[in-house]
Amino acid sequence: MTNIAFVKAKSGLGDDHGRRLMDLVEPSREEAGCIIYDLHRSETDPDLWCVYENWRSAEDLAEHFDLPHMQAFAAEVPRLVEGDLDLRRFRMISKPAS
Repeated sequence: MTNIAFVKAKSGLGDDHGRRLMDLVEPSREEAGCIIYDLHRSETDPDLWCVYENWRSAEDLAEHFDLPHMQAFAAEVPRLVEGDLDLRRFRMISKPAS
């Protein structure tokens, strides 16, 4: 299960938002079902961030959103994020690279 999240920080809060997103990387990577959890910043818009995640299963991804580090981030979304979170879920159909 792949989840790609596009998150736009409110104007001027890109760095602050990025620090909060970075706080999610290590605890998320430590979750049993996490395969990949990477944070990206747009080269053309410093307020636009992307989180690229691969999870063993949809259940692992659902559990991820209920964990304390994700709940703490969700509480800060209204302060930091412009508009809605753009979450897109994908299922890989090609074989993984070796």
